[in-house]
Amino acid sequence: MTHDHDVVLRPTPRQVAAALNPPPGRNGGDLVVETLQGLGATTVFGLPGQHALGMFDALRRSDLAYVGLRVENNAGFAADAYGRITGEAAPLLLSTGPGALTSLAALQEAAAASSPVIAISSQVPTAGLGGGRHGYLHELRDQKASFRDVVKSVHTVRSQSQIPSAIAAAWESALSAPHGPVWVEIPQDVLLAETALPVVTAMDACPEDLLPRPELTAVAAELLAGAARPAIIAGGGVVRADASGKLLALAERLDAPVVTTFGGKGAFPWEHPLSLQSWLEDRHTTDFLEDADVLLVVGSGLGELSSNYHTFQPRGRIIQIEADLGKLESNHPALGIHADARIALQALLETVPERRDERAAERVRTVLDRVRARIEAQDLGEERRVLAAVREALPAGAPSFWDMTILAYWAWSAWPGSMHSAQGAGGLGYGFPAALGAAVADPGRPALAVSGDGGAMYSIAELATARQYDLPVTWLIVDDGGYGILREYMTDTFGEATATELARPDFVALAESFGVPAVRTTADTLTADLAKALAAPGPSVVVLPALLKMFAPTHL
Repeated sequence: MTHDHDVVLRPTPRQVAAALNPPPGRNGGDLVVETLQGLGATTVFGLPGQHALGMFDALRRSDLAYVGLRVENNAGFAADAYGRITGEAAPLLLSTGPGALTSLAALQEAAAASSPVIAISSQVPTAGLGGGRHGYLHELRDQKASFRDVVKSVHTVRSQSQIPSAIAAAWESALSAPHGPVWVEIPQDVLLAETALPVVTAMDACPEDLLPRPELTAVAAELLAGAARPAIIAGGGVVRADASGKLLALAERLDAPVVTTFGGKGAFPWEHPLSLQSWLEDRHTTDFLEDADVLLVVGSGLGELSSNYHTFQPRGRIIQIEADLGKLESNHPALGIHADARIALQALLETVPERRDERAAERVRTVLDRVRARIEAQDLGEERRVLAAVREALPAGAPSFWDMTILAYWAWSAWPGSMHSAQGAGGLGYGFPAALGAAVADPGRPALAVSGDGGAMYSIAELATARQYDLPVTWLIVDDGGYGILREYMTDTFGEATATELARPDFVALAESFGVPAVRTTADTLTADLAKALAAPGPSVVVLPALLKMFAPTHL
C-alpha cells in the first residue's frame, strides 16, 4: 500500500545534469532569489544595505522585479498593500540593525491586518552572532528578538543549505490562515560566499486549510436557524479569505442584517437591504447589535474600534469564526470556531435552513435613518461634501489607501465599499507607500492615497519612488496645519491642544520638485481636480487646504 509520505519525487536526467553543473558566479544571495522565484514570487520590495548586498547583487541575475523605496518602513507598507491586493506573499528585502528596525511599524500593521509579507533581512557575519559585543556595524545583541513579538514566525539561517527550507517555511507560515508577516534573517558572509549548491527550482510550500470542527458548525447552524433576531458582524477576515460571496449568501438565507467593521469594508454590498453599513461609532448601531439574540461574528476579534470603544455589551449568544486563535473569545464569551472564514461560512451554508424575516430590511432602514439624522443634526456639511467628492472622482474598482487622518476616520464609517487603511495598528505614513505597492500589483488602474499633512511628511520621500517607477498613484493631501485628530482629542480632553501644530512645506511646489504634477484645490473643485489627476498617467498630487471636523462620538 502506498502512502503520500512514501512518494519520492525523482529528478529527471536533465535536472540531475543541471544540479551537478551549477552555473558559476552564484552566491548565497542567489539561493534567496532562486527560492523566491521557485515559490512563485515575481516582485520584491526593499532597500539595500551593507550586509544585504549579496541579495541585491543576485537580483540582477534573476527575473524578479525589484521596487526600491526610500525608507524601510515605507517599503514594508508597500509590500503590505501588494499582499492585500494580490493575496500573494510579498517579499521585503532589508539590511541589518537600523534598516531592519525601521520596518517594525509596517510589519506591525501587516500583522494587525493579516497581510502576508516575507521580510528577509541580512545579519552581521556569523562570527558576530549571539554576543552583541563584536563591534560590527549595525550589530544588535539579538536582532530577531525585536521582531518575535510582531511577526507570525521567525526563521534563522546559519548556512547556505538552510536558505531554501527556511524561506519556504516562512512562505507557508505567511500564507497560512490567518495571513501575516514573517521574519527571515541571513548572515552577511552566508549571503556573500560563492555557492556550489544546485540552482533552486520549484519549491513546495502549500499552507494547510484551517478547517472548522464539524460539531461546532452544527451547533452554530442550530443557533442561527432558531434565532428570532440574528445579526452578523463581518470583519477583515472575510475580506482576506475572499469570503464575501459566502457571507452574502448566508445573510440572505437567514435574512440577517450585516455590519462590516472598518477593516472589513467591502465584505458586504453597501446598499444591500440587509446592510447596516459600517457605522460602528454610533450608539444606534451598537444598540441594534446588542439586541440580537444570536450574533455571528466572522473574521473580527471585536477589538476597540469594532466594539464602539469596548462599550458594546451583547445580550444574546455570540458565534465567533476567527482564524487568529489569539482573538477567539478574547473580548466576549462565544461559541468560538477556529477556522478560515470562507471554509466555515461554506459549512454553515451547507447546514443552515432558509429563514425568512419580512421586517429585517425595515429594521435596517430604521437604524440607518437614525444614524443619518444624528449626522445631519451636526454642522458637518463640509466634511460630508469632501468625502462625497472623493468618492465621485475615484473610478469604479480603483483601490484607495488611507492614512490616519480625519477624512479617513470619516471614511471608516461613511465610505461605501472597499478601502484600505492603517487602522489595524494605527501608525502614520501608511497611505502613500501602500498605494504605491498596490500600483505595482496592478499598474493598469490608478490608486488613490489619502493623507493629512502630518502623515504625509512620514512618506514624502516616496515621491521619488513614484516618479522613478512612474506609478499611477494620485495622492490627496488634506492640509490642516497639524495633527488634526490629536488636536481634536486634546482639545476635547484638556481644553487646548499641545504639540499638534506643524510647520510644513508647500506640498505643490515640493511635489513638482520631484517631477510629480501637483495642484492646489478647494472643496468646490475637488471632484474635477481629483478625477483629472486620477485619469492622467503616472503619479500626481492634489492638495486640499481644509480644517475638517469629526462627527460627535456616541459611545460615551
